[in-house]
Amino acid sequence: MSTQPLQPDVGPPEFLQLAAHPLRWRILSELARSDRVVHELTGLVGEAQNLVSYHLAKLRDGRLVSARRSSADRRDTYYGLDLARIGSLLSATGGALHPGLRLTPTPRNEESIGRVKVLFLCSGNSARSPMAEALARARSGGAIEAVSAGSHPRPLHPNAVRVMRDEYGLDLAGHTPRHLDALAGRSFDWVISLCDRVREVCPEFPAHPETVHWSIANPVTGDPDEVTYPLFAQTAAELATRIEFLLAAISEPNTVRPEPRRIP
Repeated sequence: MSTQPLQPDVGPPEFLQLAAHPLRWRILSELARSDRVVHELTGLVGEAQNLVSYHLAKLRDGRLVSARRSSADRRDTYYGLDLARIGSLLSATGGALHPGLRLTPTPRNEESIGRVKVLFLCSGNSARSPMAEALARARSGGAIEAVSAGSHPRPLHPNAVRVMRDEYGLDLAGHTPRHLDALAGRSFDWVISLCDRVREVCPEFPAHPETVHWSIANPVTGDPDEVTYPLFAQTAAELATRIEFLLAAISEPNTVRPEPRRIP
């Protein structure tokens, strides 16, 4: 009988070596919920800033974590996960052990989503949040009751309308920007801030909704010559990806919604 190994004697995939460290896994778990700045992560994982920063650098080198300077306070940097890339790496890691272990997406049962109320916030309610609102409604089959608002409402940007119409077949033309104060007292299951500035002024909502931050660059800011269709298309694509993962989290029947946590 042959005693030759079925596969070459190699170590575990790089992703597994990188993510398996206990503190790095905790950091990844926190960033899977919401984009964070370093001082928030240190409070959540209970470790010193220099140690958290060291492991964040390792995760960034492995392209599991990205960083973006805060638009609210340029001294802060928001860290977030590339969930699509991590999903691909997880699948490849299983396949490296056995082809039968490659992951396949679980079909989403629209009925399992239920009636969920989600509020998307950005500063102007002129691009990011109305695009997110439309995508969440469409991709949940109407199961999600999505609403959007802004801290400083501005007219709907025409490029937001064009991108959603051309790329996703969704009509934003009837959207009327609203101030977040107009929603005071309303209950939501999820409140998702898309703008670093609006996160700083987001009010408390009844019923203790799950609060999440997605640090997404504003396609409207900067040089007027740079406010182009491709920037809006890129923003919409990022929102679409994040919303797909949000729907998976909401619809997963075995997922217990965590209790809202305060950042120390």
